[in-house]
Amino acid sequence: MIEKFVTITSPCVPLPIENVDTDQIIPARFLKATERKDFDKNLFRDWRYDSNNNPIADFPLNNTKYSGKILVSGKNFGSGSSREHAAWSIYDYGFRVVVSSFFADIFKNNSLNNGLLPVQVSAPFLAEIFEAVEKNPSTMLEVDLDAQTITIVESGKKESFEINGYKKECLKKGYDDIDFLISLKDKIAKFKSPLA
Repeated sequence: MIEKFVTITSPCVPLPIENVDTDQIIPARFLKATERKDFDKNLFRDWRYDSNNNPIADFPLNNTKYSGKILVSGKNFGSGSSREHAAWSIYDYGFRVVVSSFFADIFKNNSLNNGLLPVQVSAPFLAEIFEAVEKNPSTMLEVDLDAQTITIVESGKKESFEINGYKKECLKKGYDDIDFLISLKDKIAKFKSPLA
């Protein structure tokens, strides 16, 4: 079962790179695992570590001035293959929200199915977030799922985002599709039972 999504107020990790594809998020050589384990260690593996497995100091996930549950990336995040492992690795690392001005559809759906909220904002608002974080790495963002808004706390500037109503309810309850069906078992049993 995934973690229930509540309003998140958190600093963020900026990744101002466009066209981040799933092979950059989790390289194909790490997809051979037979269980969901250690994907967080290999998130952005080829950007986080050099060929000798030493952390690359200026990569945002290795930079101690950045932290939080929100990853903010450039336009067109999650393109490429349909691997669900990309969403797993981001969620398992500790992120609960990814912000971008555009998401690949398959990545977006995989994220919503695994407790990760993709928040699509306008290009100008994304630029404002990056600018705020550049000035102050501790800049807080608030993501309110009920209201479907994202706010730069310091300035109070906010923007609305869209989400499918069913997926919104699943995130709030910590359900994947199977959990949702199980939650309806009494109603299903009642529907199936013969009329008295």
